[in-house]
Amino acid sequence: MNSVEVSNEQLLALVNGKNAHHNLSVPILVEKVLTRQEGILTSTGAVCATTGKYTGRSPEDKYIVEEASTKDRIDWGKVNKPISETVFENLYTKVLSYLKEKDEIFVFNGYAGADKKVRMPIQVINEYAWHNLFSQQLFVRPTEEDLKTHQAEFTVISAPNFKADPEVDGTRSETFIIISFERRTVLIGGTEYAGEIKKSIFSVMNYVLPEQNILSMHCSANVGQEGDVALFFGLSGTGKTTLSADPNRRLIGDDEHGWSSSGVFNIEGGCYAKCINLSREKEPQIFDAIRFGSVLENVVVDDESRIADYDDNSLTENTRAAYQIDNIDNIIVPSIAGHPNTIVFLTADAFGVLPPISKLTKEQAMYHFLSGYTSKLAGTERGVTAPEATFSTCFGSPFLPLAATEYAEMLGRKIDEHNVQVFLVNTGWTGGEYGVGSRMKLSYTRAMVQAALEGELTHAETVKNDIFGLEIPIHIPGVPDDVLQPAKTWADQSTYYVKAKELAVKFKENFKKFPNVSKEIELLGGPRI
Repeated sequence: MNSVEVSNEQLLALVNGKNAHHNLSVPILVEKVLTRQEGILTSTGAVCATTGKYTGRSPEDKYIVEEASTKDRIDWGKVNKPISETVFENLYTKVLSYLKEKDEIFVFNGYAGADKKVRMPIQVINEYAWHNLFSQQLFVRPTEEDLKTHQAEFTVISAPNFKADPEVDGTRSETFIIISFERRTVLIGGTEYAGEIKKSIFSVMNYVLPEQNILSMHCSANVGQEGDVALFFGLSGTGKTTLSADPNRRLIGDDEHGWSSSGVFNIEGGCYAKCINLSREKEPQIFDAIRFGSVLENVVVDDESRIADYDDNSLTENTRAAYQIDNIDNIIVPSIAGHPNTIVFLTADAFGVLPPISKLTKEQAMYHFLSGYTSKLAGTERGVTAPEATFSTCFGSPFLPLAATEYAEMLGRKIDEHNVQVFLVNTGWTGGEYGVGSRMKLSYTRAMVQAALEGELTHAETVKNDIFGLEIPIHIPGVPDDVLQPAKTWADQSTYYVKAKELAVKFKENFKKFPNVSKEIELLGGPRI
């Protein structure tokens, strides 16, 4: 019997063991969370759990097993760190033995992908009941009929209280998130942060979907009343969730999507929203979605009233809420739609030099997709004392197992094939850099995005930005004309051009990490300096 067959037998023994609970209902899982004292019940009926010292992902502890079938496919480097099959097999055996001795473990069988033609059956095995409840909220839930034929193609095994010994187990620390594509397994240990479960499956889908000629995307998506589809790409703090939650458009999904030959589909069955400073006034859809069955992560809750204090960041800025997408009223069911008509790249430029909206050519779209630019603000991280340019390839570099150019080239082909309009929208600063200027008014951004989605900018008159080569509309209803031209909002235009050139240089320096990209994309898509 070879190692794969042994591994399969070990897994079957675990999931068929007497301690394994399969696809428990939400009420029973909530009861388990409370009786096992894994979390508390809040005033809205949501469960709240804390995750100890790990309140976010641990990218330094994430690995991909170097195997014969993946060795030449993975884009190895800082993001995709290799680990040996021997290390994986030893940890796999240890974790399964550890879980086998537990009084209870929890198994969820569901899917990644709302499109039944391409969805991937998955299995999630959890040490914690609240992690299993989280999995039910985030992934696509099966029907009773589905469960009769469900055969998992990928399994996530999460054992937070199993801690690795780096000297013995070959890891960097006690924590590990390891993907084996040949074993079709994700192994997680040493961290209670539930987001590792969600994002590990996204990483898997970013590997398997392109093999089927499906573009996997870290974006939100919605659909208009006429069936027109829009995608919103953007890093944290750029407004991706806020702008895609439009009362006049139905939500397809808020974070992960695939784009197949049929159109767009949500990879998930739920939402994982940041909820720091959340209020009903600012984000009514998210606020009201946090109800019975939902999971709050690292949110401070009043001991007596059990009311969540979303303004309290004493545990972390990265407070989260996980809930089923059905908890939002204005959604499309199932979470699939046609081909996109419009793509919006969102950036929060703290240098205040990028236009608030600009039309992109295909080459510019590929350039800015590969760049994935936004800004880190002073005070958000230790050592950040002034705005810093940050670039996350394809707006999701931590989750891309393949070379970034594969995703960008696929995007370029789809833009051509479906004649998609692409816009770069700056939700950051205007009238000066951070500390001098002010944040772009949300009402202006909404007006600009609405004009883009409704096709008003397709043939609009534009003027070209000298430094970035971007075509800027000269008039949009509801937005002062001067606001559209960033240089005009600065008190000293010569200072604007100095700052704009500084940012342009950063773009060019960052783009050096793509030596194999065609010169056409670099010359026609990037800054003109």
